[in-house]
Amino acid sequence: MSNTLHSVCVLVLCISLSQVATLEVGFYSYTCPNAESIVQSVVREATLTSPRTPALLLRLHFHDCFVEGCDGSILIDNGADLERFVAGHLGLGGFGAIEKAKLEIESQCSGVVSCTAIVSMAATDAIALTGGPVYEVETGRRDGRVSNLNLASDMPDVDDSIDTLISKFVAKGLSPQDLVLLSG
Repeated sequence: MSNTLHSVCVLVLCISLSQVATLEVGFYSYTCPNAESIVQSVVREATLTSPRTPALLLRLHFHDCFVEGCDGSILIDNGADLERFVAGHLGLGGFGAIEKAKLEIESQCSGVVSCTAIVSMAATDAIALTGGPVYEVETGRRDGRVSNLNLASDMPDVDDSIDTLISKFVAKGLSPQDLVLLSG
Protein backbone atom coordinates (compact mmCIF):
# COMPACT_ATOMS: atom_id res chain seq x y z
CA MET A 1 0.00 0.00 0.00
CA SER A 2 2.82 2.39 0.80
CA ASN A 3 4.34 1.99 -2.69
CA THR A 4 0.93 2.46 -4.28
CA LEU A 5 0.26 5.57 -2.19
CA HIS A 6 3.68 6.93 -3.13
CA SER A 7 3.03 6.27 -6.84
CA VAL A 8 -0.36 7.96 -6.64
CA CYS A 9 1.22 10.97 -4.94
CA VAL A 10 3.90 11.26 -7.60
CA LEU A 11 1.34 10.97 -10.41
CA VAL A 12 -0.98 13.59 -8.93
CA LEU A 13 1.98 15.85 -8.33
CA CYS A 14 3.18 15.38 -11.93
CA ILE A 15 -0.28 16.15 -13.30
CA SER A 16 -0.39 19.22 -11.06
CA LEU A 17 3.03 20.50 -12.02
CA SER A 18 2.46 20.04 -15.72
CA GLN A 19 -0.37 22.55 -15.64
CA VAL A 20 1.48 25.70 -14.53
CA ALA A 21 5.14 26.61 -14.85
CA THR A 22 5.27 29.46 -12.31
CA LEU A 23 4.74 27.47 -9.14
CA GLU A 24 6.94 27.58 -6.08
CA VAL A 25 7.17 26.10 -2.62
CA GLY A 26 6.08 28.72 -0.11
CA PHE A 27 4.28 30.84 -2.71
CA TYR A 28 2.08 32.34 0.04
CA SER A 29 4.82 32.72 2.67
CA TYR A 30 4.66 36.53 2.51
CA THR A 31 1.08 37.18 1.47
CA CYS A 32 -0.53 34.62 3.80
CA PRO A 33 2.16 33.08 6.00
CA ASN A 34 -0.23 30.87 7.99
CA ALA A 35 -1.99 29.31 4.97
CA GLU A 36 -0.09 26.01 5.03
CA SER A 37 -0.39 25.56 8.80
CA ILE A 38 -4.12 26.35 8.67
CA VAL A 39 -4.70 23.69 6.00
CA GLN A 40 -2.58 21.19 7.91
CA SER A 41 -4.53 21.83 11.11
CA VAL A 42 -7.90 21.49 9.36
CA VAL A 43 -6.83 18.24 7.66
CA ARG A 44 -5.55 16.82 10.95
CA GLU A 45 -8.80 17.71 12.72
CA ALA A 46 -10.96 16.32 9.90
CA THR A 47 -8.93 13.09 9.92
CA LEU A 48 -9.50 12.65 13.65
CA THR A 49 -13.23 13.07 13.06
CA SER A 50 -13.32 10.81 10.01
CA PRO A 51 -10.43 8.46 9.20
CA ARG A 52 -11.55 8.40 5.53
CA THR A 53 -10.64 12.07 5.11
CA PRO A 54 -7.09 11.55 3.76
CA ALA A 55 -8.30 9.20 1.03
CA LEU A 56 -11.15 11.57 0.17
CA LEU A 57 -8.82 14.57 -0.10
CA LEU A 58 -6.33 12.71 -2.30
CA ARG A 59 -9.15 11.53 -4.57
CA LEU A 60 -10.64 15.04 -4.69
CA HIS A 61 -7.26 16.42 -5.78
CA PHE A 62 -6.88 13.76 -8.47
CA HIS A 63 -10.39 14.37 -9.81
CA ASP A 64 -9.87 18.12 -9.92
CA CYS A 65 -6.57 17.74 -11.78
CA PHE A 66 -7.84 15.12 -14.24
CA VAL A 67 -10.55 17.29 -15.78
CA GLU A 68 -9.04 20.64 -16.82
CA GLY A 69 -5.82 20.61 -14.84
CA CYS A 70 -5.55 21.56 -11.18
CA ASP A 71 -7.80 24.60 -11.21
CA GLY A 72 -10.26 24.07 -8.36
CA SER A 73 -13.16 23.77 -10.80
CA ILE A 74 -14.44 20.75 -8.87
CA LEU A 75 -15.29 23.23 -6.08
CA ILE A 76 -17.18 25.79 -8.17
CA ASP A 77 -20.87 25.96 -7.36
CA ASN A 78 -22.56 28.20 -9.91
CA GLY A 79 -25.39 26.22 -11.43
CA ALA A 80 -26.98 22.86 -12.05
CA ASP A 81 -24.56 21.47 -14.65
CA LEU A 82 -21.53 21.40 -12.36
CA GLU A 83 -18.43 19.35 -12.98
CA ARG A 84 -18.82 17.62 -9.62
CA PHE A 85 -22.07 16.01 -10.81
CA VAL A 86 -20.52 13.92 -13.61
CA ALA A 87 -20.92 10.19 -12.96
CA GLY A 88 -17.16 9.67 -12.59
CA HIS A 89 -17.14 12.03 -9.61
CA LEU A 90 -19.79 10.14 -7.63
CA GLY A 91 -18.69 9.51 -4.08
CA LEU A 92 -16.24 12.41 -3.95
CA GLY A 93 -15.80 13.86 -0.52
CA GLY A 94 -13.56 16.12 1.48
CA PHE A 95 -15.38 19.26 0.40
CA GLY A 96 -16.14 20.20 4.01
CA ALA A 97 -12.47 20.18 5.00
CA ILE A 98 -11.56 22.34 1.99
CA GLU A 99 -14.37 24.79 2.76
CA LYS A 100 -13.34 25.02 6.41
CA ALA A 101 -9.70 25.66 5.49
CA LYS A 102 -10.78 28.31 2.98
CA LEU A 103 -12.93 30.09 5.58
CA GLU A 104 -10.11 30.10 8.13
CA ILE A 105 -7.60 31.36 5.57
CA GLU A 106 -10.00 34.05 4.33
CA SER A 107 -10.39 35.34 7.90
CA GLN A 108 -6.65 36.05 7.97
CA CYS A 109 -5.86 36.98 4.36
CA SER A 110 -8.89 37.57 2.23
CA GLY A 111 -8.67 36.94 -1.49
CA VAL A 112 -5.07 35.72 -1.46
CA VAL A 113 -4.96 31.91 -1.42
CA SER A 114 -6.58 30.03 -4.28
CA CYS A 115 -8.93 27.15 -3.66
CA THR A 116 -6.83 24.94 -5.89
CA ALA A 117 -3.81 25.63 -3.66
CA ILE A 118 -5.86 24.57 -0.65
CA VAL A 119 -6.86 21.32 -2.40
CA SER A 120 -3.21 20.63 -3.27
CA MET A 121 -1.97 21.40 0.24
CA ALA A 122 -4.75 19.34 1.81
CA ALA A 123 -3.90 16.30 -0.34
CA THR A 124 -0.23 16.61 0.59
CA ASP A 125 -1.05 16.90 4.29
CA ALA A 126 -3.46 13.97 4.07
CA ILE A 127 -0.75 11.78 2.56
CA ALA A 128 1.72 12.72 5.29
CA LEU A 129 -0.86 12.09 8.04
CA THR A 130 -1.31 8.51 6.86
CA GLY A 131 2.40 7.80 6.99
CA GLY A 132 2.92 8.35 3.29
CA PRO A 133 5.77 10.32 1.80
CA VAL A 134 6.24 13.87 2.96
CA TYR A 135 6.90 16.37 0.21
CA GLU A 136 6.58 20.09 -0.22
CA VAL A 137 3.85 21.20 -2.55
CA GLU A 138 4.40 24.00 -5.00
CA THR A 139 1.57 26.51 -4.97
CA GLY A 140 0.69 29.53 -7.04
CA ARG A 141 -2.05 28.16 -9.28
CA ARG A 142 -5.01 30.37 -9.94
CA ASP A 143 -8.53 29.09 -9.65
CA GLY A 144 -10.51 28.23 -12.73
CA ARG A 145 -13.69 30.13 -13.45
CA VAL A 146 -15.67 27.39 -15.18
CA SER A 147 -17.26 24.24 -13.88
CA ASN A 148 -19.31 22.34 -16.37
CA LEU A 149 -20.50 18.76 -16.54
CA ASN A 150 -19.44 18.52 -20.20
CA LEU A 151 -15.81 19.38 -19.39
CA ALA A 152 -15.65 16.36 -17.11
CA SER A 153 -17.06 13.91 -19.64
CA ASP A 154 -13.69 12.15 -19.97
CA MET A 155 -13.53 11.38 -16.26
CA PRO A 156 -13.00 7.65 -15.71
CA ASP A 157 -16.25 5.94 -14.77
CA VAL A 158 -16.87 2.63 -13.01
CA ASP A 159 -18.88 1.43 -16.01
CA ASP A 160 -16.09 2.12 -18.51
CA SER A 161 -14.43 -0.83 -20.22
CA ILE A 162 -10.73 -1.32 -19.63
CA ASP A 163 -10.02 -0.11 -23.17
CA THR A 164 -12.01 3.07 -22.54
CA LEU A 165 -10.23 3.65 -19.23
CA ILE A 166 -6.83 3.18 -20.83
CA SER A 167 -7.79 5.63 -23.61
CA LYS A 168 -8.89 8.24 -21.08
CA PHE A 169 -5.65 7.93 -19.13
CA VAL A 170 -3.46 7.96 -22.26
CA ALA A 171 -5.24 11.14 -23.40
CA LYS A 172 -4.04 12.77 -20.16
CA GLY A 173 -0.47 11.58 -20.65
CA LEU A 174 -0.82 8.71 -18.18
CA SER A 175 0.00 5.05 -18.75
CA PRO A 176 -1.98 1.84 -18.16
CA GLN A 177 0.22 1.32 -15.08
CA ASP A 178 -0.89 4.75 -13.83
CA LEU A 179 -4.48 3.61 -14.33
CA VAL A 180 -3.89 0.58 -12.11
CA LEU A 181 -2.18 2.64 -9.42
CA LEU A 182 -4.80 5.36 -9.36
CA SER A 183 -7.67 2.88 -9.39
CA GLY A 184 -6.38 1.23 -6.23
